[in-house]
Amino acid sequence: MGLSIAFCFCIVLIKNFDSLVTNAPPHLKKARRDALHMLERALYKVNGYNAVHSAISVDDSFLRVKEESFSLKSFENIYLLGFGKASVAMAQAIKEILPIKKGCIITNEKEKIEGINVYQASHPLPGKKNIHATEELLKIGEKASKKDLVILLISGGGSSFLCKPRISLNGLKKVTKMLMLAGCTIEELNTVRKHLSFVKGGQLAKKIKAKIIALIISDVIEDKLEFIASGPVVADTTTYSDAQYILKKYEIWGKIKEIDEIIMKGIKGEIDETPKEEFEHVHSFIIANNEMACKEAQKKAKGMGYYAKVVTTSLTGEAKELGKAIVEYAKIFPREKAALIFGGETTVVVKGKGKGGRNQELVLGAIKEIEGKDIVFLSCGTDGKDGNSDAAGAIIDGYSMERAKEKDLSPDVFLQNNDSFTFFEKLGDAIFTAQTGTNVMDVQIVIKQQPLS
Repeated sequence: MGLSIAFCFCIVLIKNFDSLVTNAPPHLKKARRDALHMLERALYKVNGYNAVHSAISVDDSFLRVKEESFSLKSFENIYLLGFGKASVAMAQAIKEILPIKKGCIITNEKEKIEGINVYQASHPLPGKKNIHATEELLKIGEKASKKDLVILLISGGGSSFLCKPRISLNGLKKVTKMLMLAGCTIEELNTVRKHLSFVKGGQLAKKIKAKIIALIISDVIEDKLEFIASGPVVADTTTYSDAQYILKKYEIWGKIKEIDEIIMKGIKGEIDETPKEEFEHVHSFIIANNEMACKEAQKKAKGMGYYAKVVTTSLTGEAKELGKAIVEYAKIFPREKAALIFGGETTVVVKGKGKGGRNQELVLGAIKEIEGKDIVFLSCGTDGKDGNSDAAGAIIDGYSMERAKEKDLSPDVFLQNNDSFTFFEKLGDAIFTAQTGTNVMDVQIVIKQQPLS
């Protein structure tokens, strides 16, 4: 079980690869196949196992992390702690490089690593298992002395997995769900989370006295450390007043009494603010991010003979509207045989009761705009899971709308109910992946086969 993520690249990552290609008209099958190969290559590059091996090594008793070195002779013990969707893949690589005395990993899958306690916890809403796992992680972290080294593995989903709330679990779940459904940004969500926690927003670093080397896979635009997994070991620039502003913005303030009370105590100074100064004993390194994934897709595209461009890695906004915008950009792009690559994390304001996620909604929003054009378009969550569905994303081409009409599927109806997964499941164009061992937000790929008027 423990090898399932690290070595999943011996097989095709996209489970339904062949059927996704078959769904295209004959003249676009190659374009679909190429787009899917670009996506797989991007996922391979930022897999946690591969990212760790690319970033760190041991040479003559020195641990080299990117451009920095640390003498291993300075430490009596090395502990391994981690939380996030990629933490198991990362931990497997660390175990091959360093002698670990003891460790604790919190993730969403049931996994085993010899000599390391792996706890399965819930995501995106935390549960009792998350709190228990966090207590176990803290036991190890707080036991480590100043003479020890803690390797800390952080990746997407960490805000849910590392959970020691100042309020009730039900209150935390309720506010998290309300903010998500309202379409808030990850920065806004994590600002609130940090001020309802004992471990987020730099507070974990205060509890660990040992030197910390944090290896981070970023799932946040611009790789802002204070928002990745809610910044547990870095200084926090946000305040209780910021948290209150966000709750008021989304009309949540006044609806959960215990949250209002905690935030007001913080504003009045009755509860300490999150740490505002950097920690000298913490060294943080980004070892994989969305830009790396997009550039790897670009590299693959160039090798296949495409003119390839990474348009942006900071895509934000309403998913279904951005899908239209991306296709319109592709239509006027003045190059033949072009691969246009986008990255980032869009949002969805959930009003319906369907199944889906931002990637499928983004693609569904573009399906009418792309109709009749020799274009292939996909969007995929790099963690292999899109919203509340089992799919990672979806792929379409200029003739997908014709197939949808034959099946009596109306994009507008499914969008209104936030039911993009059901649409693409019926159409056969939902993307299903094996465990990716990473989370660097989302990747969109557009293949433009020929100049279009």
